Amino acid sequence: MHIAIVGNIGAGKTTLTGLLAKNYGWEALYEAVDNNPYLEDFYSDMKRWSFNLQIYFLNSRFKQITDIEVNKRNVIQDRTIYEDAHIFADNLHDMALMTTRDHDNYRAIFDNITSFIKPPDLLVYLRASVPTLVNNIQRRGREYEAGIRIDYLSKLNEKYEAWIKDYSLGKLLILDKDKLDFTNNPEDLGTVIQSIEAEINGLFPPTPACPAGRP
Repeated sequence: MHIAIVGNIGAGKTTLTGLLAKNYGWEALYEAVDNNPYLEDFYSDMKRWSFNLQIYFLNSRFKQITDIEVNKRNVIQDRTIYEDAHIFADNLHDMALMTTRDHDNYRAIFDNITSFIKPPDLLVYLRASVPTLVNNIQRRGREYEAGIRIDYLSKLNEKYEAWIKDYSLGKLLILDKDKLDFTNNPEDLGTVIQSIEAEINGLFPPTPACPAGRP
């Protein structure tokens, strides 16, 4: 079983990945952030380092996916290869932070790679408003994220919504992060787990009062 957690910067993907991996006893696969040689440079000069960063993430996540498929393990994955292309690379191109030449090259590599991989069994989208994202980013205090612009987060949210609206590669669960505090509230985490199990097992649909589920 391969469950992937997707969402904007600061949506809570890494936290939820760890909590779900602990609950199910599965392996957690995290985004390559701490040892990423481009991330700090990227936030200092997005236009100069955008292509380098996206290629690094693309390669890192391709290695993750091939490892999942070869070893047949149950995993919770923090962010997917699809976000790299449909969200971040597209947004950088739209904001003139990645040239058309680099973007076309990147998308060609992405299309070739994704033709050989299997999508996740379940995609869990953490929908979060910009104030929630900003609050979480400030709370975790990563120095290289201090300069992230509000308009950058807003544009990423727009990209996520457009991508999720048309997502058809597999099962999809949407969670409203503005109404869920799975970090500090065990009941909210229980709601998330129940909603995930309903999707993967088809047992019980989320109740109308539940903030989780499809829009």
